[in-house]
Amino acid sequence: MRGMMMDRPLRVADILTYSEEMHAAAEVVSSTVEGGIHRESYAEMAVRSRKLAKALQAMGLGTGDRVATLAWNGFRHMELYFGIPGVGAVCHTLNPRLSPEQLTYIVGHAGDRVLFLDLTFVPLAEKLQPQFPDDLRYVILTDAANMPETSLPNAHCYEDMLAAQDDDLEWPDFEESTAAGLCYTSGTTGVPKGALYTHRALVLHALLVGVSMRNSLSMGKRLMPVVPLFHANAWGTAHAAPLTGTSLIMPGPRLDGPSIWELMESEKVFAAWGVPTVWLGLMEEIRKRGRKPSELGELVIGGSAAATSLIQGFEDLGVSVCHAWGMTEMSPIGTLGILSPEQMSLPAEERLRLKSTQGRRAFMVDLKIVDERGDRQPHDGSSTGELFVRGPTVVSGYFSNQEASESAIDDEGWFGTGDVASISREGFLNITDRSKDLIKSGGEWISSLDVENLAMAHPHIANCAVIAVPHPKWEERPVLIAVPAVDEPDPDDIRTHLEGQLAKWQMPDDIVFVDDLPLTATGKVSKLALRKTYADYKLPA
Repeated sequence: MRGMMMDRPLRVADILTYSEEMHAAAEVVSSTVEGGIHRESYAEMAVRSRKLAKALQAMGLGTGDRVATLAWNGFRHMELYFGIPGVGAVCHTLNPRLSPEQLTYIVGHAGDRVLFLDLTFVPLAEKLQPQFPDDLRYVILTDAANMPETSLPNAHCYEDMLAAQDDDLEWPDFEESTAAGLCYTSGTTGVPKGALYTHRALVLHALLVGVSMRNSLSMGKRLMPVVPLFHANAWGTAHAAPLTGTSLIMPGPRLDGPSIWELMESEKVFAAWGVPTVWLGLMEEIRKRGRKPSELGELVIGGSAAATSLIQGFEDLGVSVCHAWGMTEMSPIGTLGILSPEQMSLPAEERLRLKSTQGRRAFMVDLKIVDERGDRQPHDGSSTGELFVRGPTVVSGYFSNQEASESAIDDEGWFGTGDVASISREGFLNITDRSKDLIKSGGEWISSLDVENLAMAHPHIANCAVIAVPHPKWEERPVLIAVPAVDEPDPDDIRTHLEGQLAKWQMPDDIVFVDDLPLTATGKVSKLALRKTYADYKLPA
C-alpha cells in the first residue's frame, strides 16, 4: 500500500526561496577580487539569482546543459550555485588549482556550454582558450568599471547581463533526479572523474548538514567557509547556510593566516570550515598576535586528517573543533566529530582521542569495512578494512565513465572509498590511511597517518608527511618529510620524541627537512608528488 502524500520534487531553488522568505536579513559578506567588502542579504541574492536564471534562459540554456564556474568564494559564485540549477542546468565547478591538462580535459569531457570566471582567472582562461571547445562562451564575474581587456571571444560582463533582466521568474518544475551539480575529482590516479549530483541529493545533503551542525548553522550565526565553492559544494555550506539562516563570510582569494584572521575579527565570525593547512596558517597568526579572533568558537577540519596537536591547540584557545570526513563523491559530508553530552564530560585526554577520529556517521550515510576477500569486518574498534559507503547523497557511478563506475561500486551497491579504517562500537570512524599510502615493511603495515600525527606534536615541526621509499631487505621503509617550525631543528630530538611512542620497526629511517610541502588542488599534502620527488632517494646506511 502506498501512502497518500503530495509528490513534490526536491529542488535546489526551493532553498533560496525559503531563505528569501524566512531569513531575508541574513547576509553573504564577500572579500572581493576587485578589492573591498561586498554585502548582500539573502533576499537580495534571491532577486539577483532569478535575474541570472533569466539571462541563462536568454542564452538558450536549460535542462542538462553544463555551465562551468571558475571562481573564488564570493556573492556572485553563490548566485551561480542557485541560478544555474534553478533552470535545470548543471553547475559545474572548476578547480583552478588543477593542471592545465586536467582543466582542458574536464571542460571537454563535461561538454561545458558557458564558463563564468572571476577576474583572477582571465589570464588562465586566455591561455587555455585554444584547447577549450570552440563554441564555449565566457562571462566575466565583474561590473563594467572593472571589465578587463581580454582575448576571450565575445566575453560578457556579468553585471551587465543581470542588469538586462528583471526578476519576474517562477522556478521551473522538473524531476528531483535532474542533475544539478558536477564536480571532478583531482585525478591523482588516472584522469579526473566527475561526480554528478542531483537536486534530491543536494537538498538532502543540505538537511543532513543543517541537522548535524547546529552549532555552526543557525539563525544569527556567522560562518566562514574557507573550503572553496569550487570543490565539493564547499562541504554543503552553500546550501545549508541559506536554509538555516546562517550568514556566510566569504574570504575570496585571500586565504593566508593574516587575511583570514582580520576578516574573522572584523566580521565577528563564529564558525569556520576548512582543511588543516589553512588552520596551521591561522594558528601561526594567532600566536603572533597573542589571541584568537574574538568571536571564533568553532572550527570544522576536514579534507585530510588533522593532527592531534592542531586540534589540541585550538581547543586550548576555547575553540571547539569538529573533525569531519567525506569525499567529493559523497556531496561530500560523511562523518562528523560531534561529541554527545556524556562524551563531553569525559576526561580531557579521552575527549581529545575521540575528536582526533573522523567522528560518527551523519544521518543517511551508511558505513561498512571489508577485508581483502570482501568480507565485512566487525565494528569493534580494532578490526580494519577498506571503507565502503552508501546513501542518497553518495554517487552511484561517475559521469560518462563506465569503467570507473563499475570499479567503484561493489556487488552490494556500496561505493569503495579507498580508505583503510576501523569503526568503534560507539560508531567512531578512525581512518588509518589511504590504501595507497600504507607502507609495507617486512610484511608489516605502517600507517603514515599515525607517524605524521605523532610527529606534528613536536614543537620543531610545522607540517610533515611520511612516505615509503624502496628498501632492499624490507621492501619499503618510512621517511619523514618535514617543514621545520624553527631555524635549526634537531632531528635527534624528534627521533627521541617518536621513539617513546612508536615501535622500532615503525620509526622513520630518515628525516628530511624542506621549506614547504607540495599541495594537491584541494589543499592536501600531495604524497603523489613527494613519492615522485623521492623515487630515487637513498636511505642512510
